[in-house]
Amino acid sequence: MKRTPHLLAIQSHVVFGHAGNSAAVFPMQRVGVNVWPLNTVQFSNHTQYGQWAGEVLAPQQIPALVEGIATIGELGNCDGVLSGYLGSADQGRAILDGVSRIKDANPKAVYLCDPVMGHPEKGCIVPAEVSDFLLEEAVAVADYLCPNQLELDSFSGRAAQSLEDCVGMARALLARGPKAVLVKHLSYVGKPAEHFEMLLVTAEGNWHLRRPLLAFPRQPVGVGDLTSGLFLARVLLGDDLVTAFEFTAAAVHEVLLETQACASYELELVRAQDRIVHPRLRFEAVRLSA
Repeated sequence: MKRTPHLLAIQSHVVFGHAGNSAAVFPMQRVGVNVWPLNTVQFSNHTQYGQWAGEVLAPQQIPALVEGIATIGELGNCDGVLSGYLGSADQGRAILDGVSRIKDANPKAVYLCDPVMGHPEKGCIVPAEVSDFLLEEAVAVADYLCPNQLELDSFSGRAAQSLEDCVGMARALLARGPKAVLVKHLSYVGKPAEHFEMLLVTAEGNWHLRRPLLAFPRQPVGVGDLTSGLFLARVLLGDDLVTAFEFTAAAVHEVLLETQACASYELELVRAQDRIVHPRLRFEAVRLSA
């Protein structure tokens, strides 16, 4: 029997709804990965409601929890680390220490960084020190980097002017350390309004993917967290990067179709669970010239 992968997921958690680990853990488990959730913050709900309760995890708790896993002899069984929303730069540095510790125990382990830099217009605020940490420290350590367009622009210090520009910006990030950059949501001058577009850039090439853009009165939160989690899960399950990219796009689209059908603001992960595993549609990743 093939061994089930194990993944340490270090990001935010909400008690109600779906964001951070609350958006990613169940879908990753549903496709066949054992997930060890470590919550950087625990909030009552995501911040785009405009009010919430909860607290940020003390940074020193991250290495303490990793050490606890090591003490029981399980750290070498960790095949991957996923990081997302950070409450502080110190949390980020604690995560990188944890990644190093895990890679010492299992040299085949990989690290995917979802570099959440916030979106003030949507009520998602990230301290400036966190953005600086992601820009200056996390990129060099990550095996896979999964920014959205805002984050890709931040890494590059400018706004993308075309699809070709996005490719160039992502390829520039490869030179800083990652093996692959997955841009979860493209937005550039001239992009067709009816499409949702994604980009995968690796040393082997560039792949562009389009799916229909679904309309919502309020865009659901947690789509990026779901995307990063499913992509890493499929890689750990043995997919090549392009196959994982295509699967992720299809599975996320299924969740959004169910969410739209239910007129829900929160992702309908439970209702869509079978379609996460077996998407009905397939979206082809088209290889672009360099």
